[in-house]
Amino acid sequence: MSTLTRRDFPRAAGMTTALSYSQILGANDRVQMGYIGVGNRGTQVHQAFLEHGDQVTVALSDLRDDYMDFNAGISRATPRKHKEYKKLLEDKEVQAVVIATPDHWHALQFIDACNAGKDVYVEKPLSLTVYEGRRMVETAEKTRRVTQVGIHRRSAKFLREAAEYVQSGALGHITVAKGWHLQNEWPGGIGTGQDGRPMNEWEWDQWLGPAPKVPYNANRMYYRFRWFYHYSGGQVTNFGVHYMDMLRWALGKEGPRAVTVMGGKWAVQDNREIPDTLEALWEFDGGTMVIFSQYNANAAPGNVQNAEMEIRGTKGTMYLHGNRWEVTPERTTEVLVPARTPVDRNTERAYRPSMKPALEPRSAKGSADTAFHARNFLDCVKSRAKCNCDILEGHRSTAATLVANIAHKTKAYLEWDAKAEKFTNNAAANRYLHYQYRAPYKLG
Repeated sequence: MSTLTRRDFPRAAGMTTALSYSQILGANDRVQMGYIGVGNRGTQVHQAFLEHGDQVTVALSDLRDDYMDFNAGISRATPRKHKEYKKLLEDKEVQAVVIATPDHWHALQFIDACNAGKDVYVEKPLSLTVYEGRRMVETAEKTRRVTQVGIHRRSAKFLREAAEYVQSGALGHITVAKGWHLQNEWPGGIGTGQDGRPMNEWEWDQWLGPAPKVPYNANRMYYRFRWFYHYSGGQVTNFGVHYMDMLRWALGKEGPRAVTVMGGKWAVQDNREIPDTLEALWEFDGGTMVIFSQYNANAAPGNVQNAEMEIRGTKGTMYLHGNRWEVTPERTTEVLVPARTPVDRNTERAYRPSMKPALEPRSAKGSADTAFHARNFLDCVKSRAKCNCDILEGHRSTAATLVANIAHKTKAYLEWDAKAEKFTNNAAANRYLHYQYRAPYKLG
């Protein structure tokens, strides 16, 4: 059997290659896919689906012709191309769609796709506001659509094993879990760009969609929109949602009970709105603190292993990397901490030698390739089972990061009712749970 990609993904997963699938399956046996938004991440997700031969790309939608042309070229098909995403949703041949547009478009397009009878894979972060995310959950439930949020670690076998290990209690009581986004963007960052007239007024207006009408600036558009709050939650949601989801999964928690954030744009000289330095802290029931550290003016390692995440328990610490995890033991003792005294140094000297490893070291390796997440979605489209990161799980993790941005904006310690999805100690903060869409856009 021939190998499809250099990553040997199909062989590692025990699956048939795309080439052999195409020989076995007829066109009617393959999931017919449409892609809305095929820029940087959209193309990456498209390529992940192309790992699998039991799907076919039948339609593409993007504001840029060159993006659509590129993706048509790699699709091994002849997809139809649409500048307006609603035209793609009208296509009866499209069974399932991938939405990888900027965050502020996700809710409208997701709801429209569900109402059009399409199953939906939507990129993370799920939404721009908590209210949008809840409406997306309600729509998916009402229309009975299969949904997958692109928090792809949920489909990595070795990370599932990591989460199960933590949930087993092997690490003891988890007091702190942390994630880092470390990248030195000083001094120039993304540059300043220049406000002015767009080359194409229609394209700029379509890009903005429900967001406020503002002067055109190239930094606000393709890829760099992540640095502006009208279209993104910044790195707190862009990277933070990956870490929040993994840590929340391992902790077995639905949502935080409180959040506070400090940080600002302190060093990088560009026109970004989001901070270049930030620390977000969430408190979860049971006595656990989750922390997201965003340092974009210094890239020194955040922990001894330079891991993306760490989970600190009373018995040991788990370090999570992109392709492996490792548990190192704590040394503990039943002996009480001595009261130091000049008349008895022997008790003091005996304290540390009494400490013994609290657990056995453990480690595992694997891959968190997006192709695993695409595989899970395709399987669930066929079986109608719940995906590994369905709309509700994606919403819970996204909402936790979105409320952190509200804590930063309000400079407040906010108590959060994760079930009611509202702040209980700061009524003014609740007005940031959504925003007024620009006319004529409405959340259906």
